Amino acid sequence: MNLVTTSSAEPNPSAGPMTEPAPAPRRRVPGWLSAMLWVAIAITVVSTTSYFTGLPELTSSGTVQTALRLALPIMLAGLGGLWAERAGVINIGLEGMMIMGTWGAAWGGYQWGPWAGMLAAAVFGALGGLVHAVATITFNVNHIVSGVAINLLGAGVTKYLSTLIFAPISQNPRESPAVPKFDTFSVQPLTDWLRSLEDLQRVGISDVAGILRGLLINVSPLTLIAILLVPVSFFVLWRSPFGLRLRSCGENPVAAESLGVNVYRYKYLAVTASGALAGLGGAALVLQHGQPGYLEGQTGGRGFIGLAAMIFGNWRPGGLLGGAALFGYTDGLQLRRGEETVHALLYGAVLFLVALAIFQLIRRRWLPMVIAGASAGLLYALYWYTDELPEQLTPYAPHFLTLIVLAVAAQRLRPPAAIGATYRKGEGG
Repeated sequence: MNLVTTSSAEPNPSAGPMTEPAPAPRRRVPGWLSAMLWVAIAITVVSTTSYFTGLPELTSSGTVQTALRLALPIMLAGLGGLWAERAGVINIGLEGMMIMGTWGAAWGGYQWGPWAGMLAAAVFGALGGLVHAVATITFNVNHIVSGVAINLLGAGVTKYLSTLIFAPISQNPRESPAVPKFDTFSVQPLTDWLRSLEDLQRVGISDVAGILRGLLINVSPLTLIAILLVPVSFFVLWRSPFGLRLRSCGENPVAAESLGVNVYRYKYLAVTASGALAGLGGAALVLQHGQPGYLEGQTGGRGFIGLAAMIFGNWRPGGLLGGAALFGYTDGLQLRRGEETVHALLYGAVLFLVALAIFQLIRRRWLPMVIAGASAGLLYALYWYTDELPEQLTPYAPHFLTLIVLAVAAQRLRPPAAIGATYRKGEGG
């Protein structure tokens, strides 16, 4: 007897047409690992730039401390925009809510101390958010129009209140008297050890030490609260039933209503919380050390930059934190040897674009590779043929960076599906 064995790998004609095996699913990189990789890339680029340009200020603890202080109001404003827009309400009135928060922080802080100032800032910002909610949710006013009105209203109301309350004390209607600040602390003896490493001026080691020390010295309670609000917002919005219902209002409010969600209530809560967070952003400009108190115009467009940071972060808290850090760092650099340090960012951008071009080459994506390489060449030419940026342009570096980042990030954005849409209860039948 002849026994014929057939390998399982050979086709069997009686089994019908063969089908291609399903491709193995690609393993998604965990969010925390992706964030750590981006942090490592950023530190490497800045450290290399500092070495080749001979500017240790790029990674000094003083620069990082200033950047952190300037990033806080941007981050809080961005968190405010995140809460509102995840519920489907566009909030470009963040600037006006921040302005109201600065006045509330100065008034409450002058009367009863910094903790009262922080609470007053949140309340004043929440009032601005409530006005925006009434206009957009109850009366279906266009969200952009309402946001612009809030910005004008915030500036006008605080100007009137300053003239009425602060002017008799400070003799100037555009500023408040000196406001008490939060006490600060440093993580010692760790910061002393990091300072010794930073002073060694060793490539990489001193850069990392300077960055860490800048994050651990002169820390205020407001700084800790602001940073904690990022993971808190993530867990509330993405890991709780409340957050699921709130986000459903921004994706499909009609479907949410059909499942028993009170869409009006959740939108009101989100926009009011948005105003409170923006108000805390205003408090960060008043109650942190380095600021005398309320100053007219002190927000300087940070509400809009916070909105840009939120969009850059693709309506996610982690991405928003990265965007706020980027804008705050740029803003902090222009305060320390501004023209030279901001000019050095061109070199850092060249390094980043070269790395991006190599990455696209490995992936065989030719058009993005050519665009990244050409952009690197243009920026390097600008860096090579100029010694420093014009003094008149340096203060606007964060605003230019905002435009560039939004242009680059525009292709991968995914806003909530029903953002800015008009909703009326019962319209789904």
